[in-house]
Amino acid sequence: MSSTMPAGAGTLLKQRSLIFFLLSRSLSRFSSQVGAVAIGWQIYDLTGSAFDLGMVGLVQFLPTALLVFVAGHAADRYERKRVLQLCQLVEALTALFLAWGSWAGWLTELHIFLATAVLGTAGAFESPATAALLPLVTAQGSLQRATALSSGAAQVATIAGPALGGFAYAVSPGLPYGTMVVFWLLGMIFAGAIRLLQPQTPKDIAPRDSATPDDLFAGVRFIRSNSAILGTISLDLFAVLFGGVTALLPIYAHDILQTGPLGLGILRAAPAVGALLMTAILARRSIERRVGMRMFQSVIVFGVATTVFAVSYWMWLSVLALAILGAADTVSVVIRFSLVQLATPDEMRGRVGAVNFLFINASNQLGQFESGVTAALFGVMPAAVIGGVATVAIALLWMKLFPTLRNVEKLE
Repeated sequence: MSSTMPAGAGTLLKQRSLIFFLLSRSLSRFSSQVGAVAIGWQIYDLTGSAFDLGMVGLVQFLPTALLVFVAGHAADRYERKRVLQLCQLVEALTALFLAWGSWAGWLTELHIFLATAVLGTAGAFESPATAALLPLVTAQGSLQRATALSSGAAQVATIAGPALGGFAYAVSPGLPYGTMVVFWLLGMIFAGAIRLLQPQTPKDIAPRDSATPDDLFAGVRFIRSNSAILGTISLDLFAVLFGGVTALLPIYAHDILQTGPLGLGILRAAPAVGALLMTAILARRSIERRVGMRMFQSVIVFGVATTVFAVSYWMWLSVLALAILGAADTVSVVIRFSLVQLATPDEMRGRVGAVNFLFINASNQLGQFESGVTAALFGVMPAAVIGGVATVAIALLWMKLFPTLRNVEKLE
């Protein structure tokens, strides 16, 4: 394994292009997490409806589902950092709209849903471009540790973002959106400063005259042909689809744990704290063996932690369960991203990344919708318990359905 990762974390952090990439990605994540707290709390404050909270996830997911193939093709066809900058500009303008409406007092549930759809559209293009950009700003043989650093940088933002979002919303509903504007604009500036170590040359970019169906669906064909990758991203899809409790956090904070917006920010930050600690471990100690089994084990831990959170009435136990959940999820993220990127040619990374992003968004955002619907039907706690148990069951089932993934020994 050492031959594939000659650069340590300290050496990687001396590379200016990677630093600019990490700053840009972290600021985008920071804004997204601030927005998640503000939008979730504002929707629940306006409607008091668990179903409407779930609808936020569905509204944000639909653009991804509709534009996944176009977004992936754009990441391979156009200069990736310019795609990233354009997306961040659109996101900043959307946050400005939300800030203006909140401060002026005319923002309604419909306005928030429309803005959420725009943010989902920008995110659909931003994510595959960002994922395909990382290997081009990373020294050869260092992708695993660069992935861990990228995940860690995003998790730092994920820790601070929800806490700041909750605090800012307590001061004024428009303040978190104003913060999002500033951070997305800064992220756009840092993205423009990136210089590629491995330039995206014209031969790596899809022809500009037309996009054939073969071009658009190449990512799907590639994933279908690789059972380990198919098993990895589908496991993430179904496990998080049923096990995600993010959409229910405003209800847990408000009704069960009886805390306010700041408490909601702490709950949302807890998974990121666990993820950051796990990232620090993975940046120093790579996953050396039994990679596939480690992934399944992490998903099982994710499901158990979800179940513990579901039945907890104590803030400390809820935060601990969410932190363990986040640590387990990080193992899955690093394995999944490394498998996909190392096995994919650069000229296809945007399209494969778009499909992967669709699966991730389906698990996260459709998971919010599923959580909202089941909570409305069965109650909040039963819905969360069902999700945690289903996650464990899915991990055990996938171990039998995808033996190739289960038997993956190393990430090369």
